[in-house]
Amino acid sequence: MAYRINKAAVIGSGVMGAGIAAHLANVGIPVYMFDIVPQSLTEEEQQKGLTLEDRAVRNRIAEENRQKLLKQKPSPLFDKRRIDLITACNLEDDLDKLKEVDWIVEVVVERLDVKREVLAKIEPYRKENAIVSTNTSGISVEAMSEGRSEEFRRHFLGTHFFNPPRYLKLLEVIPTAKTDSEVVQFMKDFGEKVLGKGVVLAKDTPNFIANRIGCYGLMVTVEEMMKGGYSVGEVDSVTGPVIGRPKSATFRTLDVVGLDTFAHVAHNVRENVSDPAEQEVFRLPDFMAQMVEKGWIGAKAGQGFFKKVKGDNGSEILELDYNTMEYVPRKKLNAPSVQQSKSKKDLAEKLRTIVYAKDRAGELVWNIMKRVLLYSADKLGEIADDIVSIDRAMKWGFGWEMGPFETWDAIGLEKSVARMEQEGEKVPEWIKTMLAKGQTSFYNREQGKTFYISHGEYKQVEKRPEEISLAALKEQGKVIKKNAGASLIDIGDGVALLEFHSPNNAIGADIIHMLHFSLEEVARNYEGLVIGNQGKNFCVGANLMLLLMEAQEMNWPEIDFMVRQFQQATTAIRYSEKPVVVAPFAMTLGGGTEFCLPAARIQAAAETYMGLVEVGVGLIPGGGGNKEMLYRLYDSVPDKADVDLQQLVNLAFETIAMAKVSTSAEEARQYQFIRPQDGISINQSFLLYEAKQKVLELARAGYRPPQPKKIPVVGREGKAVLMLGAYTFKKGGQISDHDYKIAEKLAHVLSGGDLPQGTLVDEQYLLDIEREAFLSLCGEPKTQQRMQYMLTKGKPLRN
Repeated sequence: MAYRINKAAVIGSGVMGAGIAAHLANVGIPVYMFDIVPQSLTEEEQQKGLTLEDRAVRNRIAEENRQKLLKQKPSPLFDKRRIDLITACNLEDDLDKLKEVDWIVEVVVERLDVKREVLAKIEPYRKENAIVSTNTSGISVEAMSEGRSEEFRRHFLGTHFFNPPRYLKLLEVIPTAKTDSEVVQFMKDFGEKVLGKGVVLAKDTPNFIANRIGCYGLMVTVEEMMKGGYSVGEVDSVTGPVIGRPKSATFRTLDVVGLDTFAHVAHNVRENVSDPAEQEVFRLPDFMAQMVEKGWIGAKAGQGFFKKVKGDNGSEILELDYNTMEYVPRKKLNAPSVQQSKSKKDLAEKLRTIVYAKDRAGELVWNIMKRVLLYSADKLGEIADDIVSIDRAMKWGFGWEMGPFETWDAIGLEKSVARMEQEGEKVPEWIKTMLAKGQTSFYNREQGKTFYISHGEYKQVEKRPEEISLAALKEQGKVIKKNAGASLIDIGDGVALLEFHSPNNAIGADIIHMLHFSLEEVARNYEGLVIGNQGKNFCVGANLMLLLMEAQEMNWPEIDFMVRQFQQATTAIRYSEKPVVVAPFAMTLGGGTEFCLPAARIQAAAETYMGLVEVGVGLIPGGGGNKEMLYRLYDSVPDKADVDLQQLVNLAFETIAMAKVSTSAEEARQYQFIRPQDGISINQSFLLYEAKQKVLELARAGYRPPQPKKIPVVGREGKAVLMLGAYTFKKGGQISDHDYKIAEKLAHVLSGGDLPQGTLVDEQYLLDIEREAFLSLCGEPKTQQRMQYMLTKGKPLRN
């Protein structure tokens, strides 16, 4: 049976249900979002003369939750207009609508009896072969389906999204014994290709994979904290990025999740496992039970493990002293190993430094980590069939940089097991057997391929053909040429890829040099070029430190040379003989955006945050960004006879002067950073593959670069219009004198300078006035202050 999801229904419009509905709308799937009918009228409804029979009242709960999606931050929607794909419904009047949908997702309260009741209610309205799934964080999926028909049960499974559904990559798919294998495979493919998720098949056990291990890890952290006399703040200072975990570490994470939610998850495991020792681990300590009773459940209550208070010196974050139940100043664990680990280059080195340290930080991290590693190994086979699924679940669901088994390899399997046994820990037999056979790691890498241990043998880690690994290609000797800032890599099928790998992927001379080499090499020997990488961010802009140093030394010829080089690079991308496709993702700021704009095509990850943000450091774009925005806006108007040039220039001015940054690739379309012909990859793991396909598509179509052309400018009259707007902002106290000066430079460039309105100018003219304006701003003391502040504080200075 070929399955397809054209329309869906979500039963339950709470935070999770609405989030799932929003993400379905993000990928273009219309959704009916259901909730119960209210039992009483609100005061506002009474004043309007409405009754409980009015449609607006009966759909109120679902509609209110639908509207809340527009106010949430970060937004659950790629583009707020996607809200129109969600229709509010109720569970009494609208059940007939279920006959239209291909997938029904149940997201009601985490109670088995309620879930069973809802499934019984929807079954008569479900069309044949429609898939039904439950979004539960740990209730038995099998138990939920009891009493349903065989046909229903064949199409029923668990789909556990992680909150928030738009941003967290993990989707646990939990089949029952009765679920058709075709349905399981379809949902796995649909989750990866359409929803952009990392899908892991989990077994129908309490809390599945990620919550089972994550919850255990949090509970043993609390236990070790109390045993060792550490404070909440001390624990968080060493259980975050220093060991490859998110910044929110342990207790800040609990505050965000909500202690009430966490308590429910822990209770679910305790009630459903049989081992008394395991049950005891999942029992909330008295102080946490007290916190729940007092309502100190975290961020949503205004206090939890941490509390923000206002003092004489501004806001301060206090931590809970769990012995006295009072809030005290936050502490950090300042042990030698913490400082030493920060100086190490990669995570494996950081982990080894802290785990084996004989200080308070080392003892705490080791005591937590050994228990989590042993628990993960002990649960293999029970919660998942292989170590890869467990590692992926923890990385995608909890934001760990390394999963438990990858972590174990990083700290050294033999060394750590020897220490565990010396300390009287019980190491699973399968690991002892492994070591006895001389298998000293869970993973091996050979010629760019990764193998994992499974039942005593190494098996290759399966990956989809749409996943390109640059690290693997490098191991296979596919690097054509490299320098300190960039590499040119053969990614197959006649396509080369230019990868940035400078610090923060900031653009400097190395990258520009490699770009020119890449375009020449591709012109001779390849079908086209992808510009992309697999770093944390695509590119945070040009090398600001270098620019500031030259400006402070008043080395204007050197800055002029740097800017010319940058402009020549972006021009070379535009006029490349072979197609260039840029693949941005995450932060794509300033010069990163300027590298994208002139490309034949952009293939952006859905989560791409694009913007020309130079005004934040007292500058304007200098690598052709202003010129490219003018050309893009001009080209977007089909009938040039009717074009309102001033309106287009106003748009460009507003976008650049306000340093607008898109909150998604969809929003980048609204800002004209991404055009209708450009593509968006929902699954970032497929981004480079899809960019490569775009290159091949252009090549097959007989790609020809654009021809240079002239465009009309608004000139001095248009510049006056722009400056009037800026002057109004200045008089209203909304911008500073220096902001006004920057606006003046930007207006000069975007208007085409002091020319008559309608004058045709070429690209070089626009690049020249852009470069002159950029250079003059570099000489401004207040701009240099802004640059310095950004480099030291990581945020813009308003001076």
